[in-house]
Amino acid sequence: MANTSPHRCSWANGDDALMAKYHDKEWGVPQRDPRMLWEMLVLEGFQAGLSWRTILHKREAFRKAFADFDPAKVARFTPGKVERLLADPGIIRSRAKIEATIAAARIYNDMQAQGEDFADFCWSFTKGKVLKGDGRTLPAETPLSQEISKELKRRGFKFVGPVIVYAWMQAVGIVDDHASGCFRRKA
Repeated sequence: MANTSPHRCSWANGDDALMAKYHDKEWGVPQRDPRMLWEMLVLEGFQAGLSWRTILHKREAFRKAFADFDPAKVARFTPGKVERLLADPGIIRSRAKIEATIAAARIYNDMQAQGEDFADFCWSFTKGKVLKGDGRTLPAETPLSQEISKELKRRGFKFVGPVIVYAWMQAVGIVDDHASGCFRRKA
């Protein structure tokens, strides 16, 4: 029987249906929802030192643990909540990353309170346009991810180095890095 699956980027091939679904429906699709952009930035930070597969398989547990990534709720997390999260086997139990998430929620809320929409901020670096990779190479970071990283750090975000930021840019569709033969590249 012939293989009828579409040609995907090499990282999404294999027997992991969740990775294939993420690739097919989400990765590289321009995301304009500010809360979702923030969620993905947080998850990319949690991924530091780990594989995206690990984070993706824990994503629903992360959503439950972090109040569906509602920045207003996460910003109110207490030290007791941090301790409970450190005991939650469903997520990555890193105190630094958990505390960085709570701080990031506060920064997000402060931006909103000052009239700065997080989505507008995220997309301002490309003037709202999707950047297109060449379809052959996947850089770890770019001058633009370095610039965005620097600005996020200036605002107080943590776990937002240029490599993490570039992976986030790919995930939320600020850059389309689907491989040249991938069926999603033309979408």
